Formats: sequence, structure tokens, C-alpha cells
Amino acid sequence: MPAERLSMRKVREVLRLKFDCNLSNRKISSCCGTSRPTIADYLRRFSVSGLPWPLPDDLSDENVERLLFPPPPQVRRDARLVPDWAVVHRELRKKGVTLFLLWQEYREGNPNGYQYSWFCRKYHAWTGKVDLVMRQEHRAGEKIFVDYAGHTVPIIDSHTGEIRTAQVFVAVLGASSYTYAEATWTQGLPDWIGSHVRTFAFFGGVPEIVVPDNLKSGVSKACRYEPDLNPTYQDLASHYQVIVLPARVRKPRDKAKVETAVLVVERWILARLRNHTFFSLAEVNQAIRKLLVELNDRPFKKIPGSRKNLFESLDKAALKPLPAQPYQYAEWKKARVHIDYHVEINRHYYSVPHQLVKKQIDVRISANIVEFFHQGTRVASHVRNNLPGRHTTSKEHMPPAHRHYAKWSPERFIRWANSIGPQTAELVEKILASRPHPQQAFRSILGILRLEKSYDTERLEMACLRALHLGTTSYRSIESILKNGLEKKTLHDPVEQQSLFNHDNIRGSHYYKQTH
Repeated sequence: MPAERLSMRKVREVLRLKFDCNLSNRKISSCCGTSRPTIADYLRRFSVSGLPWPLPDDLSDENVERLLFPPPPQVRRDARLVPDWAVVHRELRKKGVTLFLLWQEYREGNPNGYQYSWFCRKYHAWTGKVDLVMRQEHRAGEKIFVDYAGHTVPIIDSHTGEIRTAQVFVAVLGASSYTYAEATWTQGLPDWIGSHVRTFAFFGGVPEIVVPDNLKSGVSKACRYEPDLNPTYQDLASHYQVIVLPARVRKPRDKAKVETAVLVVERWILARLRNHTFFSLAEVNQAIRKLLVELNDRPFKKIPGSRKNLFESLDKAALKPLPAQPYQYAEWKKARVHIDYHVEINRHYYSVPHQLVKKQIDVRISANIVEFFHQGTRVASHVRNNLPGRHTTSKEHMPPAHRHYAKWSPERFIRWANSIGPQTAELVEKILASRPHPQQAFRSILGILRLEKSYDTERLEMACLRALHLGTTSYRSIESILKNGLEKKTLHDPVEQQSLFNHDNIRGSHYYKQTH
């Protein structure tokens, strides 16, 4: 409640003490038993009233009070300017703009306008009359919402007559509701990622945040607080420098914008295409693109403008620029390095540094490149090779011993062994076949073949024959046989002329004559 006014007798006393006695406000306050702010207020009113001191004798208390406390100017309520709430709503979507700032600007242009509390109350009342999707205050360039429509589009194969259904991807900008849609064959990861790339290209820029539903293609593990993103989806986000913020589980307001956009696409695009017959995905997307233009140009019902107008005035300038190159699709997988320091990708074997043997690494597989990462650091990269069963090996990845023998090949060892004799050749082929990667056998084979220098050719042949009979193939075994003269002893179970180890699991010499 406003403070009760002083009696005019006390007002006159205040003025006398001030102007006749030259007392300070503090002393006047003590003399009159009135607070200092009140004394200051009365003296201020006197100074702006135009009254002289001393007061004229014929001036009544009533006239003094009227001059000190003039009534506020009478303003007709209907004469006050009512803000355009649609403009207020649109301005609120711009970064840094608040209701208080907009009210201040309103009052600067309309000094007799409404108070802030009335301004807020009327604005919120206005937002209650528009659609839920319009009530949400999304900042310009802040968010893109993405999801798939519930409706699909049938496509007839012109050769077989088979009918396939295409999925419809929908993306919508939060501030302007500017909408993009396209048809893809699946909701799988490659199509999901490709749709994002084309969405950013359509909008001509990148938002701060992408809000997907908890779709399996985008979110590996749904969680209300910390959902795990698919590694490829995270890779896309890093390329475009965008934040992926999945909609919270069982929080429908998080998805209200895109669910409304999906409904609009289903009604204004897919429903109008329901009687069309399509024979290719390209035909569907051509029809969707044409209707998208109409949808985005169509005026809103309850606020001025269209999606295209709002996009041009709000989102377009606020979006971040596109990167120099669009994202190239790549899949990620985890793999463990084999003991031959190679990793199998689609039945082809790629080398990584030998120090990573038996360790788990991450593999990024694109159309042309295969990259290997350990603890977030790239440790190897190879041109992708789709030949099954073959090896792509970098010399830098080999252990020192393997690097020393890199100039050797299985064919060269087999030729050398054949020059010694058939038993030596068979033993060498058996050793090569027993290793996951032929290079792992080179050191052992080289040691065996060099035994010919210390012993003669005949003894080495006989030692290899005994080793084959015993089922042993190591260098130490052959050396021990020769050192102890065991090759001269009679075999208890004579070896037949044909190989004892001739079966499907052993690679013959013909295998190593192929190009590797």
C-alpha cells in the first residue's frame, strides 16, 4: 500500500525548516518524526511544482496539495498500443532476445504502453491459442529435428512386377519449420546417414543441434540421460561440427516439432501421391521435391508468412556454413589384431603395427580407404582391397625379423627347396601351409635351407624325410637330426612315395605359383 501522505500542516513545517532555517534533511526528519526519503520526496515535489517560498498567504492547503500531488494523466485503455504478438513470437526465436528486451523496446516506442507483467501475461495467453509446435521457442539456426514418417510409398519393379516400399525421411528446422523430405529404400545406417548429408545440403547450412528419435540407426543404446550414438553417426556429427541430442525416452514434447512435420508431410505430400504409380525411387523423390516447394511456400494459418519466409528471415543466416566436402559414408567396427599383425576386413587382411598384436582396435571402413585406430589415434591406413583371402602388408608394420626377409617370397623358397630335393620341397610347403601368414615361416625355412652349407645335400634330404615321418617341421628338429646323425637310422615305418601329408588342409606348390 502507498504511504499515507503528511498533513498539510506538517508539509508547511518541512518547507519552513528547509528554507527558513536551512536545516539538513536528517535534522528535518528528526524534528518532524518523518523518514528522510519522505522528506526528500516532498522537497522534490515542491521544486517541480513551481510554487514560491514563502507560500502566498491566500494559497489554501487544498491547492498546495493539488500542486504537489497532481493526478496522473488520463489515458484511455483502448488508446494504448497492443503489441503484434506474432512479431514478438518471431523475434523471440532470435539468439539473445528475451521477453523483457522486447517489452523495453515496446515501451520506448510507447511510453504510455502496458506494464511488463501485463505484456508477459498477454503474450502467454496468445501462445495458448496457436498450435503446440508454434508455442515452442526454438532459436534461429539452433535445431533440426529428424525422423521417419509412418507412411511408406509403394514402388513397382518394372521388370519383375515386385512391389517394394520406400521409407520417407523428414527433417524440419526448429525456428522456421522449414521442411525437407525424401524417400529411401530403408531406415538402415547408410540411408540414414545419406539423408542427413542431403538435408544439410538442402538447407544450405548446418544447425548447432540435430535431434533424432532413438532410432537404432542413429542411437546404439537408448538411455534417457546418456544415449550412445552409433559410431558412424558420431563420425558424421564430427565432420559437420554438429551436436546430436537424441529425444528423451517418453518425452513427447522433445519430438513435437518433427512429429508435427511428419504429419504435415503425410497429409500434404504423401496423401496427394497415394494414387500415383511409381517405378523407381528417383520418380518418388522428384514428386516429393515438387510438393515440398508448395508446402514451404504455403502461408501459415495463425501467424503471418510461410515456412520459406521464416527460413529466409530467421534460420538461413544463423546456420553454420557447410564443410568444403560432404561427409563420405564409412562404417566402424571393432577388431582384434591377429598374431600375424593383420586384421581381417571382409575376408581381406590388412597389416597394422606389430606392437598391436592381440589388442582391440577400431576400424573405419569407407568406399576407398580402411583406417585403423588404437585408443583414438590412427595407427594405419590402407587403400581398400576387395580381393578375398589376400594380404595388404606395409613393411613398416613388420617386426624387424620379418622386415629383413621381406625380399623373400614363398615361390623363391620352393624353388630353392626343389633344387635340394623332393623331401626338402615337401617339408617347406608343409611349413608354409602351417602358418596363418607365409612371412611368419620365412625365418624357419631360411634356417633349414642354409643347413645345406653345414651338411651336404643328401643328408639334408634324409633329415627332411625323417622329419616328415615324425610329423615335425621346426628348424631345431631338423638341426638336431643332422647334429646327431639320426637321418642315417632306419625308419620303423617306411614312408610311402606319396606324401603322408597330402590332404585338403595343406597348400600345394601350385598355390604359391598364383599371384599374391
